[in-house]
Amino acid sequence: MVALAPELKTSNSLTAGYAGALVTILIWATWIVATRHSSGTHLGTIDLGLIRYGVPALVLAPVWLRTGLIPRGVPLKLLAIMACGAGAVFFQITTFAIHSTPASAVGVLLGGSMPLAAALIGVVLFGERLDLSRWLGLAAIAAGLAILLAIALGSHAISWISFVLLPLGAVLWAGYTHAFKRSGLSAVEGGALIAIWSFIIHLGLALVFGTTILSVPLPEIGLQFLSQGILSGLAAMLAYGIAVRSLGGSQAAAFSALTPVLAAVGGAVFLDEPVGVWEIAAALITGLGVALSTGILSHRLKGDANGRRLAPDQG
Repeated sequence: MVALAPELKTSNSLTAGYAGALVTILIWATWIVATRHSSGTHLGTIDLGLIRYGVPALVLAPVWLRTGLIPRGVPLKLLAIMACGAGAVFFQITTFAIHSTPASAVGVLLGGSMPLAAALIGVVLFGERLDLSRWLGLAAIAAGLAILLAIALGSHAISWISFVLLPLGAVLWAGYTHAFKRSGLSAVEGGALIAIWSFIIHLGLALVFGTTILSVPLPEIGLQFLSQGILSGLAAMLAYGIAVRSLGGSQAAAFSALTPVLAAVGGAVFLDEPVGVWEIAAALITGLGVALSTGILSHRLKGDANGRRLAPDQG
């Protein structure tokens, strides 16, 4: 078998990373709209959590049975940050807030805050260095989010719960991103462990607080089974893991800045939320920011000792 050249391997890895990131944000936008829609049903946050993590926990059972609930070589602190940042704690906090927040505003306060939180954590805690292109990208993302946030504030439809819990969820997810990158786990292993631990936590919550999942009509269960369990719980988790492994934590998280745009479109189409000229302007600015912050438009590629071209960020 002919070995691939290092440059080709790097190119394939970056392609897989970008594809994983794009798949993730498309699913996230769908998740926001579906979760927002569930506020009009009998499904509570515990019910949604059982679906969200029960499906991947079952599908990926061979993986977490092989690794064990606490894999050897993985620091318990990193595992806890992963389980909280992308699992039960993140889900309960954000779902509670989403039920009382317009989809477009959720995209701003949650998805849009993720790349900023991930970049700050990377710089402050792990000494990551951002070149001028990435700083300009983050500034453009912030500008796009500011426009969308101003629109949301003007509608007077957001409470303090949204402003506190959704950015907190973004910080939790950013923490998971960096913890997973340093855990040494594969995307499948990380997704399996997060799913089983979060499912166990939700089973405990259901035993204490109860569940209404058995009394909800099958069509509603089917919708959430698809959006929460298969897409968000399984597909997005695996796709994001691939993106983090290929692009680095901060760059993978930067793609989430596109979520506000997609969430606003989804809110307009499925939830009758308005989308106007300013939303379109914010979309263009945020999209440019994502391109810059991920290094897609950057000509400053690092080289190793042999002069090979590497990804803009391996952090």
